Amino acid sequence: MRAGTFVPTTLRDVEVEERIGKAGASLTPAERRVAEVVLAQPQLVAFGTVADLAEAASSGAATVVRLASKLGFDGFTGLQASVQHALANQLRPAAERIREPAATDVIGRHQQLEMENVVTTLGALSAEAMADVVDHLADVSARVLVLSGDASLGVARQLVGDLCSLRDGVTVVDGNDVAVRRAVALARQGDVLMVLDLRRYDRWVIDAAKAARQNGVWIVAVTDSLLSPLASLAERTLTVAAAGGGPFDSHVGTLALANVLVAGVADRLRVHAADRLDRTEAAWRAGSSLVER
Repeated sequence: MRAGTFVPTTLRDVEVEERIGKAGASLTPAERRVAEVVLAQPQLVAFGTVADLAEAASSGAATVVRLASKLGFDGFTGLQASVQHALANQLRPAAERIREPAATDVIGRHQQLEMENVVTTLGALSAEAMADVVDHLADVSARVLVLSGDASLGVARQLVGDLCSLRDGVTVVDGNDVAVRRAVALARQGDVLMVLDLRRYDRWVIDAAKAARQNGVWIVAVTDSLLSPLASLAERTLTVAAAGGGPFDSHVGTLALANVLVAGVADRLRVHAADRLDRTEAAWRAGSSLVER
């Protein structure tokens, strides 16, 4: 399991996120550090100063201003106003929050974190992005390859298993270097690659995604930030919240996102998928494969 960092609140401002995502490849290392702080610590941006943001990013004030301009804002004040607007929309009144039970025990703490992971992840999923990704996953003429870093491999296998129940041609890209390179090399233009990984990213996953892109494969990245190296390789990037109460990242938000995508594919392939599920159920019943109770 991969060690993670507890981040209780992240930016859910679609406008700022999209601007950072589009500008990601053109940002300097210093500007990327500032952008990461903007995404991870919105309260600092909303209520702090240029100097506060620069210090948090181990950068200079001039870099903060340059980033704001690159994102199309009228300096830091424009960026700050956008973040303030986003926070105002997502924060609930204190009169509501005070009535929530305090997370003073381990179970309560994890419950609160995991609920926030799911709400944040699904809240960041736009209808347009979901429709586009589901369209590609439901295209039975294209193969779907799922590539995952080691930490999120369990979620990837669950996703592949669910999609395989609905359509043919869905595969996990896994194994040794020879197997991964072969699978990517044989991927065709028009195939779909869903790649899952969180910081710190597995280098082999990034390399495989780069090779797939060169082959004309349509890539959707499921990752923790629009500044992820996977985002610059993907046609669509779906961000997930992965705050963990312990030393490791949580994959609950990632699994929730996968469930939403599978449900969308099932709805799109309703007739085709129903026939596959009927035949599968018949085979299980004939072999008494499952015990109901």
